[in-house]
Amino acid sequence: MPWNDNANPGPWGAPPPNDGNGDKKPGPRRPLGGGGGGPRGPRRPEGPELNAAFERLQRQLRDFFGGPGGDGVRPAAVAAVAGVGVGLWALSGVYIVQPNEQAVVTTFGAYSRSEAPGIRYHLPAPIERVEKVPVTTLNRIDIGGVGDAKVPEESLMLTGDENIVDLNFSVTWRVADASKYVFTLRDPDASVKAAAESAMREVVGKSDLQPILTTGRGQVQAQTAELMQRTLDSWGAGISVVEVQIRSANPPQEVAAAFRDVNSAGQDQESARNEANTYRNRVVNEAKGDAAKLVQSAEGYREQAVREATGDVARFNQIYNEYRQAPGVTKDRLYIETMERVLAKSNKVVIDGKGASAPIILPPDVFRPRTQPAPAAEPAPPTVAPSTGAAR
Repeated sequence: MPWNDNANPGPWGAPPPNDGNGDKKPGPRRPLGGGGGGPRGPRRPEGPELNAAFERLQRQLRDFFGGPGGDGVRPAAVAAVAGVGVGLWALSGVYIVQPNEQAVVTTFGAYSRSEAPGIRYHLPAPIERVEKVPVTTLNRIDIGGVGDAKVPEESLMLTGDENIVDLNFSVTWRVADASKYVFTLRDPDASVKAAAESAMREVVGKSDLQPILTTGRGQVQAQTAELMQRTLDSWGAGISVVEVQIRSANPPQEVAAAFRDVNSAGQDQESARNEANTYRNRVVNEAKGDAAKLVQSAEGYREQAVREATGDVARFNQIYNEYRQAPGVTKDRLYIETMERVLAKSNKVVIDGKGASAPIILPPDVFRPRTQPAPAAEPAPPTVAPSTGAAR
């Protein structure tokens, strides 16, 4: 097979055809192997096919706008293109406001209205524009440094008792009025930070150091948030302060050791005061208990005496009434009752004095009180004294 035999191109494909001027026209190059579906894969699209498709598209557009002759532009085509453009321009005014957003619509740069969440429409630009503002998102600003960062110009504040405190705090805020927020504040974060620092310095300047370091932080936070809100409202910022939180409040590093000693002494003083109060409360309560006991006892004795006296008076009145009606019987009854009460608690010796010519002397043991009854014994004969009277 000769090297210039074009009838059999061999494995490298056919040479490009000659146009008669000595130049060879580039033709489609065949893959090695001769066949379109040879071992190297399917046949790829070739250049003339793409050119033909592009020419066909140009011909169709030319026929649509200028007609078959191409001597002018069709008015219907121009109107259709203009209508499509106007429709797309009009549809560009459709927008969606998310649930956490509020849209602010401006007409030629001036405030027009505010839109709630949902699918909304505004006149396309440049007539009206929309700015979406997240109104439920909580924003936070740290003032006085974050972590170990040192920002002395922000964190060092002068207290009301002329001490210096190193104070770091955070402010949480959200957008309350989107229109005011958009048109009033150029840099919202910087404005909130300036208002927070100013309010905190004013509140700290009116407070003592010890409450800020110990138990007065809550009051300082509340006063700062209130003062911040008044300041932002006076600016018309459209911002609502949610919370002011003091992250840390410490004395300066140079005097931290001395403040720790002062705090320890204060804690010892508080402990001693609590112990003294406990002892005082215990003693006072015991004394109050004893006093109440005495008062109750006195009141009980008084009540008893009054009731007994009232009963004696009533009994005396009854006896007196009986005495007025029957004096003799009443006297005998009183005498008998009195003798019963007297003789019921004493030892009794009954002596018959008839025929006695001398006084009777009884032994002293006879009238001695007895705790238990003595065994029965024969009575001793009475001793008769040398006297002429008789004892009854």
